[in-house]
Amino acid sequence: MGLCDINEIRDILGRHGFQFSKSLGQNFLTAQWVPERIAAECGADKDSGVVEIGPGMGCLTAELSKVAQRVAAVELDRALFPVLAETLADCPNVEVVHGDVLKTDLAALAQEKLGGLPAHACANLPYYITTPAISALLDCGAFRSVTVMVQREVAHRVCAQAGTSDYSAFSIYVQYHAHAEILFDVPADCFVPRPKVDSAVLRLVPRDKPAVEVADEKLFFAIVRAAFNQRRKVLSNAAAPAFGGRLDKSALTALITSCGLDERVRGERLTLQNFADLTNAAVKALG
Repeated sequence: MGLCDINEIRDILGRHGFQFSKSLGQNFLTAQWVPERIAAECGADKDSGVVEIGPGMGCLTAELSKVAQRVAAVELDRALFPVLAETLADCPNVEVVHGDVLKTDLAALAQEKLGGLPAHACANLPYYITTPAISALLDCGAFRSVTVMVQREVAHRVCAQAGTSDYSAFSIYVQYHAHAEILFDVPADCFVPRPKVDSAVLRLVPRDKPAVEVADEKLFFAIVRAAFNQRRKVLSNAAAPAFGGRLDKSALTALITSCGLDERVRGERLTLQNFADLTNAAVKALG
């Protein structure tokens, strides 16, 4: 069964009366090399299991079933269940589960469905839930790797370095928690319906410990968010809300310069280590 063959896709979906949902951001792959390569590079093997988010037609699910011992495929759209029952009929190590990645206890699901096997996560994420879904997959602490297909500009933003236009608070959040790497691009013409933008496959490997040491993680991310919420402002102005009035501008400017930074620097120029140094200096100053 050619699950990436456009004619096969239309035949199967037509037989089950399936209609694409724009609200769910459904785009199915029509290039077989994509799921084959994701399965080959996601890190799964016969001694591990995979939680897949959004199996769609099941083309990636089928490939994952060949490399992993078990696969739990979490699908939100119940209309796809009869489709998946047909397309995955020859994959006895796959279980399709109804669920929403943003509302599911992913750690509990991985433990239950994968029987305690080392777990990896794979997903072809709808663009509209990319950021919260990646956050959920990292925050749950259940996976040795997270391999996701996302909008290409999002992948570049995740991997961006300080001082670049793609660098953002989300770059820092992901890189704080994981090693991030873009594996390959996926052109828009590899999908049906064809999206308006190209995609990329991103692999995240959670760190054993955060990338930098901070004395107050909550304050660290508050400073990061404030810096990027007003990224055109100098850091001494932009970061002030993170301190809730506990530091005036002159005190904040003094902290910034004490970390070896220019008093006119903008937050988008700071590395993870710079933000960590500033956080630690602030914790010390605030007592």
